[in-house]
Amino acid sequence: MSLIVVINPKGGAGKSTLSTNIAGYLASQGHAVRLGDADPQKSSSLWLSLRPAHAHPIAEWKVDPDDLAKPPKEAGHVVLDTPAGLSGRALKDVLKMADKVVVPLQASIFDMYATRDFLDTLAKSRHADRLDVGIVGMRVDERTLAAEQFSNFVSGLDLPLVGTLRDTQNYVHLAVSGLSVFDVHTSRTERDLAQWQPICQWLSQAV
Repeated sequence: MSLIVVINPKGGAGKSTLSTNIAGYLASQGHAVRLGDADPQKSSSLWLSLRPAHAHPIAEWKVDPDDLAKPPKEAGHVVLDTPAGLSGRALKDVLKMADKVVVPLQASIFDMYATRDFLDTLAKSRHADRLDVGIVGMRVDERTLAAEQFSNFVSGLDLPLVGTLRDTQNYVHLAVSGLSVFDVHTSRTERDLAQWQPICQWLSQAV
C-alpha cells in the first residue's frame, strides 16, 4: 500500500484538483486506487460521485476527518485530500502514514508566504528523512513576473519543485463529469498532459 497525501494548510491552494488528477493518473496506469477526502468541503468526494462507470475505476476510502486512521492494507494506492488548516497532532499522524507528500502551491505572493512556515516545518519534520516531499506549482503562467517570483521562492526552499500546472478551465470542465486529464485525450489537453509528465515520473517512484 502506498499513501500519497496532498496537503497545504492554506485554503484554495488546489488540493482537490491535484488529488483527483493524481488519482486519475494512477487509475489510468491500471493501479487499484482509493481516494480519501478529509476536507469538510468534500470536493474530492463529490468528484468521485460524478465519475462515470466507463472511466478507470477509483474506489472511495471513507475517512473520518477527526480521526485519520490508516487506510486498509489491501487498498493498493491511496490518495488523501486533506483539509485546510491541518496542523498539530493531526498533521503529525498524517506525515507518519504518508509515503509521498505533495504540496500544491499557487504562484501568488500571498500563497507563497502564507505557506512558508508550513514548508519549513515539513522540511524539518522528524519524518523528513523517510518522506518524499514535492511541490507542484498551481495556476502558473510562465510568461508572468509572478512565475519568476515563484521560481525564486521555491529555489530558496529545501523541497523540490516536481512540476507546474497552468491556469486552465480544462480542470474545471472535467471535474463536472468526475474526470481527470488522464481520462480524455484531445488536442485541448495535450499541453496539460505534457505538464504532468515530470509529476507522473516523480509519483511513479512511489508506486
